[in-house]
Amino acid sequence: MTARTLAPVKLELLITIVDMKRAAYYAALIQSHDCNLQIHTAAHGTADAALLDVLGLTDSAKACLFSVVRADRLDDIMADLEEKFKTVRDGNGIAVSIPLTSVIGKLIFGFLSNDRGTVRTD
Repeated sequence: MTARTLAPVKLELLITIVDMKRAAYYAALIQSHDCNLQIHTAAHGTADAALLDVLGLTDSAKACLFSVVRADRLDDIMADLEEKFKTVRDGNGIAVSIPLTSVIGKLIFGFLSNDRGTVRTD
């Protein structure tokens, strides 16, 4: 029996900006794609009060979701986000990903990539 060596999956930092009231919904959507690490922060939209008034909008509170995701699942996540941005009422948002070039430690990488094969069993 020979050992099989697999190249590790690459990781990406997915940054998603959505309305504050929809943050939990989008966080759950991203987590459903085996995302083990997400950080949520409050953000504020860039439109000034006059423009918001003209558009009939009263709230510019946003949430910024930082998620570490597997690169091989990124296309599926982006497709799901794009669909939800179009179909969910008041569900507009924006998402962008940045490749991660390194992670310190095999166990940390295993946690972030949701690879149970790298977790110690002893």
